Amino acid sequence: MFSKLWTVALEGIEATLVEVETQLEGGVPHFIIVGLAGTSVKEARDRVSAAMKNSGLLFPRRNVTINLAPADLRKEGSAFDLPLAVGLLASSGQVINDSLDDYVFLGELALDGRLRPIKGALPSALSLRAIGGKKLIVPFDNADEAAVADGVQIFPMATLRDVVEFLNGETAVAPYTVDIEDLFQQNRHYEVDFREVKGQQRAKRALEIAAAGNHNMLMIGPPGSGKTMLARRIPTILPDPTLEEALETTQIHSVAGTLPTRTALLATRPFRAPHHTISDAGLIGGGTIPVPGEVSLAHRGVLFLDELPEFRKSTLEVLRQPLEDGEVVIARVAATTRFPSRFLLVAAMNPTSGRYRGNELEAGSVTASQERAYRTRISGPLLDRIDLHVPVPAVKAEELTLKEEGEPSSEIRARVVAARERQLARFKRTKIYSNAEMSTRHLRELAHITPEAEKALGVAIQRLGLSARAHSRALKVARTIADLAGDEVVSDTHVLEAISFRELDRDGTI
Repeated sequence: MFSKLWTVALEGIEATLVEVETQLEGGVPHFIIVGLAGTSVKEARDRVSAAMKNSGLLFPRRNVTINLAPADLRKEGSAFDLPLAVGLLASSGQVINDSLDDYVFLGELALDGRLRPIKGALPSALSLRAIGGKKLIVPFDNADEAAVADGVQIFPMATLRDVVEFLNGETAVAPYTVDIEDLFQQNRHYEVDFREVKGQQRAKRALEIAAAGNHNMLMIGPPGSGKTMLARRIPTILPDPTLEEALETTQIHSVAGTLPTRTALLATRPFRAPHHTISDAGLIGGGTIPVPGEVSLAHRGVLFLDELPEFRKSTLEVLRQPLEDGEVVIARVAATTRFPSRFLLVAAMNPTSGRYRGNELEAGSVTASQERAYRTRISGPLLDRIDLHVPVPAVKAEELTLKEEGEPSSEIRARVVAARERQLARFKRTKIYSNAEMSTRHLRELAHITPEAEKALGVAIQRLGLSARAHSRALKVARTIADLAGDEVVSDTHVLEAISFRELDRDGTI
């Protein structure tokens, strides 16, 4: 006997419909899966067999051939367990449903017949919404996540037996829905706030500028000066993510398996802080079966690299593609996988590689040549993509003992949002969305820089010995400073403040 039904295979965060064809014939019992099935799919036979038996169903002891089409698409993961089981049940007459073609099946089977959650429920559901006309059966634990794809009928199931009874019409199950706005309100909460930060007014000003113009930044200060504390609060002053941005972010975390338990939608900006020992693949993504790396998990949020010079040079160099293109392309023999990776890069480093006692450098612990070598671990091309170099000195004791709280994140975010809205209005006829994305042509045509500001920048570069690359970077930052102030044109005051945030260029060591 023959049956046909549908499931999906994931490539990055894109899902493709896969046809599951099952053929039962007489003869010596034999079981084979064809159609470029990975190891985890081929192992499904034993899980499916045990789950069927423990659910009171019969596993056919016949010649079984299962084809997964298209045959040139790699299939990986345990989500194929359920469609394989339903295909066997339909071919052996244990499931009778004339509308089987209307359903798409996803789910991992436990040996006792329970349905375990799978990765990629949201991108799978979104792909079905684009196709239209298909209903999705998923494990109950994936119900909320899949239902976020409004417009697709979702039927969550707890066990294989539940699926059989539903398909045979023995039980009725209503399509599952969620209130997306309610999910946003439940999950839009940050555990930290800028009101908790004492002192560091100049650093907080730089962070506000970075958030307003989407400028990558580097903080330079001794251990214990608060660099990490400041970085962790940057997502709280970024504009709230739109539904489209939240869906993009959630899809990536769903595919990676990093979506928090009982979280259907990531309604806050992600913050990722990988350790400096991370591998190239861990940062950028990769593997035999490509999975997203930290740069993609930080999509629409913040990627924080603490102790920047301690990262391997090769690891830092792979950042250049996602910083430039906003996506990661992982090429393999079978296919090319793409993951989005638009993030705000925030890095931190000590002023030198010497030993510190508290936040004070020990005398004689580092030579001038060692200090130069430490700073030159950051390549020029990477530094070219960082707009703000911000000194973060140790906080004074009298500032730490202040009882009053600092400015809350909500007030800073209001100014950031207003500045972003001015940029969107300015760039409405272009494909850029923030000042950091401006090219030289955009600076010339859209930035509205006064002749006095241009002159002030030229004089400052000459007197302070700033590098040539500081010119356009400073102008972009100056445009953001003007936007925060609500000014239509960039004045010399804005330019001079922007120049003050080019610490490493002025130092001359990089």
